[in-house]
Amino acid sequence: MKNEFVLAFNEVIEEKQLPREVVLEALKTAMVSAYRRAVNASNAQHIEADIDIETGKVAIYAEKEVVDVVQDERTEVSLENAQKVDPEAKIGSMVVVESTPKNFGRVAAQTARQVIQQRIREAERDAQLGHFSKQMGEIVSGVVQAVSNQGITLGLDMKAEGVMPRNHQIPGERFRVHERVRALLLEVKASPRGPQIILSRAHRNFLRRLLENEVPEIYHGMVEIRSISREPGQRSKVAVSALQTGVDPVGACVGMRGVRIQAIVNELNGEKIDVIEWNPDPAAYIAKALSPARVTGVYLNDHIRGTKTATVVVPEDQLSLAIGRDGQNARLAAKLTAWKIDIKSLPEAASDAIYRLQNDPAYAAIAENEKDVVLQLESTLAKKAEGRPVTPEEYQIMSQFVDRIERGLVRQREKEKQAEEEMQRIAQANVPQEAFEIPLEDLGISLRYTSLLGGLGYTTIGDLMLQMNLDPNAILGVEGIGPKAMQEIETALANLSFPETAVSEPSLEVEAPTATLAAGEPEGAVEPVGEMITGEEKIEEILEIPPETVPEEVSLEPAVETVQPEFALQDITEKSAETKEGEIFEPEKAEELPEKEEEAVSFDELFALRPEVLDMVSPEDDEDYYEEGDMKKKKKKKKQRKFVEVEYDPDHDMMVVKKKHKRSGFDWDEEW
Repeated sequence: MKNEFVLAFNEVIEEKQLPREVVLEALKTAMVSAYRRAVNASNAQHIEADIDIETGKVAIYAEKEVVDVVQDERTEVSLENAQKVDPEAKIGSMVVVESTPKNFGRVAAQTARQVIQQRIREAERDAQLGHFSKQMGEIVSGVVQAVSNQGITLGLDMKAEGVMPRNHQIPGERFRVHERVRALLLEVKASPRGPQIILSRAHRNFLRRLLENEVPEIYHGMVEIRSISREPGQRSKVAVSALQTGVDPVGACVGMRGVRIQAIVNELNGEKIDVIEWNPDPAAYIAKALSPARVTGVYLNDHIRGTKTATVVVPEDQLSLAIGRDGQNARLAAKLTAWKIDIKSLPEAASDAIYRLQNDPAYAAIAENEKDVVLQLESTLAKKAEGRPVTPEEYQIMSQFVDRIERGLVRQREKEKQAEEEMQRIAQANVPQEAFEIPLEDLGISLRYTSLLGGLGYTTIGDLMLQMNLDPNAILGVEGIGPKAMQEIETALANLSFPETAVSEPSLEVEAPTATLAAGEPEGAVEPVGEMITGEEKIEEILEIPPETVPEEVSLEPAVETVQPEFALQDITEKSAETKEGEIFEPEKAEELPEKEEEAVSFDELFALRPEVLDMVSPEDDEDYYEEGDMKKKKKKKKQRKFVEVEYDPDHDMMVVKKKHKRSGFDWDEEW
């Protein structure tokens, strides 16, 4: 048979809904606190409590110092008693021995009750906080405990209490005590008096959770809720889309004969719910969002900065329905689609279009084409203003006219946007990339101006240069920056210089031979004195120029234009093309060839002929400077790695270019 301690222990566990270990730890802490109070023990002394659950017996163990003669039983123990616990104990060591006072159970019951209650309350609050934190955003059910002007109090699970403020209640609802209410768990806060739980029935996620509970297709992921706009107690709009083919998203939410949506309407105290199908096309989506009103046309303007605007044209008899009572339908549609919606009736849109054609110079060409239609529409609008009936054909002409003008306006906005993007691209191209990596503080302007510009988002010099290229007046319009500051900024930017960067694209530069042939040298022996500027890849292909296929208009002269050799590679090529079959072209006779007049070659033709050639440097300049007239100019540094040798092959009757690579030391490898 269980004793009273076990029964009381189990009752506390069941009542407080706490784990067994938590209650047991609270009891041990209470026993230790009662012992310290009973014997007036120091807080620095280590004390432990042990509770036998079966018998309810409490044992206290305290750490004491081993001494010869015990003077204070609270902190000292004799060597003989210490060795009973620890045989290796000696004088001066510390041991933990049992120190349970006589009649401690009765004393502890009186002194430890408050501690036990405090510990259990703290554990209970922690458990409540952890439990409801996991349920945040879900629907919970509670019983109304109190109703006040500030809100209502609901009793929840684990003996917790939730508060539903007045602004989170559906307008018009009335609650009675002991009534069960469902609400969304909106927020959980920790406080000294326990978790503070905020409930809501007016939040749009409450409608989302109700749809998930009532519609299995939403719960299982076949239908997705794209957006919700809600005015609690009055009207809501829900946009849904199907994630699985063959599923009607609107029909799934409404249910057979509307039973699913009707259950949600009853839960929301008669709130009207419009379920529409989401559409990736913004124009079609906005038209559906304004249901039940019929829409003639939707014209988007997403090129302006800030909120995207949509102009919606509706028939005259649908204008009040599209706007709704107090603008509610248009307001909910704007929240649902995240577009600013401007609703116009068809006659109003036609009047605006006519005014735009007559007063906007940008529409001069369109106004000339629509001249006859404008006269007809003016007559129709005058007839309507007088109260005379307007035929359906006239309404159709008016609708077509408005559609043409609005679409023309859309195209004009697209052109303006493209022009802005092109201007942005040009301005971006004129700013070095390194400027976007330099902080604005390094520009050298006043610290006050730097702070003002930094507060507007100009953190680097590149940002400032880009804005100066686009619109300097935007900088001048900043409060605190005047003409003097602009002059300082322009001067600092003008004096700014950036290090030259190498060409990022890999290129291979070929140096043409520039040496002359001595009279006694063998045929085809050309001294490799030209330079190959380092490239990214190795040339492994053989360049062969058969005499039959070389056109006379193709010239290799631009490749050797800067070095001016005594004989040009072009002359060799053309000469080889003119030699008859079986004849050998002798390079030493090159000096006897008549000099040809050099043709001017443009920059584009030069790179079109030899795109891999970017620079040619004379190999004969070994000094750091060379003279040009009376001035000395610094040359580029060279790395001699590759050379070209051109010779005529009599066996194949063609010119052959050899490429020599220096591997190590003075060894050379040849490639054909």
